Amino acid sequence: MNATKQLHELGQSLWLDNITRDLLNTHTLDQYIADYSVTGLTSNPTIFNHAIKGSPAYDAAIEEEVQRGKSGEKLFFQLACEDLARAADVFRPLYDSTSGVDGWVSLEVPPSLAYDAAGTLSMAKKLYCRAERRNLFIKIPGTPEGLPAIEDAIFAGVPVNVTLLFSRDQYLAAAEAYIRGVERRIQAGLNPNVASVASVFISRWDAAVADKVAAGLRNKLGIAVAGQTYQAYRKLLNSARWQRAFNAGARPQRLLWASTGVKDPDASDILYVKALAAPFTINTMPEATLKAFAKHGDIGSVMSPDAGDCEEVMADFIAAGIDTQSLAAQLQGEGAKSFIKSWNELMDVIESKSSSFKPAGDVLAAA
Repeated sequence: MNATKQLHELGQSLWLDNITRDLLNTHTLDQYIADYSVTGLTSNPTIFNHAIKGSPAYDAAIEEEVQRGKSGEKLFFQLACEDLARAADVFRPLYDSTSGVDGWVSLEVPPSLAYDAAGTLSMAKKLYCRAERRNLFIKIPGTPEGLPAIEDAIFAGVPVNVTLLFSRDQYLAAAEAYIRGVERRIQAGLNPNVASVASVFISRWDAAVADKVAAGLRNKLGIAVAGQTYQAYRKLLNSARWQRAFNAGARPQRLLWASTGVKDPDASDILYVKALAAPFTINTMPEATLKAFAKHGDIGSVMSPDAGDCEEVMADFIAAGIDTQSLAAQLQGEGAKSFIKSWNELMDVIESKSSSFKPAGDVLAAA
């Protein structure tokens, strides 16, 4: 039994942090499900940017949509919804067999809406309805401005993957938004079973402080932050407030480890996967990380609900001059800017490919 199967049997869901049309057309995704116990996937603007720019697999579809008059954002979401609908169908048996706990795919609202609650909510509703797949999460950034949109989306019955969370406090704010949405549904007499996950980014912490701390502290901050967050997660699951909601028919918002690909070339390529093994959580892995763990991974100790020594490790970083609270806000802001940059590059790729399929008159007119 390979390590990914062992991790799955431990109770952690393994999701692929990637989607491309080639993965679907070649049935590689089916292979990952069978061989590596993959039970879901996520996407973001960077992933789609690389997928569309780096493969001719989308060219025929782009040409067809251009002839229909689509361009820019509308054309992209047509392509993305097609890919994610196909992936959702692949995972639908897992979704059904787990009663909706697993088998999800994720689509992100335009990152330019990260600080626009009303625009985020409107787009989240449109994308969810457009995809026509029950096992589709809409990714909404957990920025302060995004929190009201998360609550309102849950109240509206839209499953949400809260993204761009970097700390325990940011996670708790996202969890609060989720439970408020659930409680509003209970009060309104609606079914409170609206799924959600909270995605906490790990490796960017260590990349941010790599040149600011002694060698003995490198690649330890992200895991310590994860430990703090896992402790808060387990405490919330056992709280009276959450138990009341669950008793009314709600489902727990699951904790998801994101950005688990190792950025330090001198560190183990399975560092975060091994350290973040914990039941009732999700680990989204890039393909290289997934394959590496299947090939030479092993499961050591399982994360402790009391977070182990994470507070001591955090204290070491504070003593080294790292303001973790400020850095969490900085990382969230940088993450939002990075996704906006990828989104703009994606729109440029869409425009470039679209232009090659436009009639000559249209190209001259656009110029």
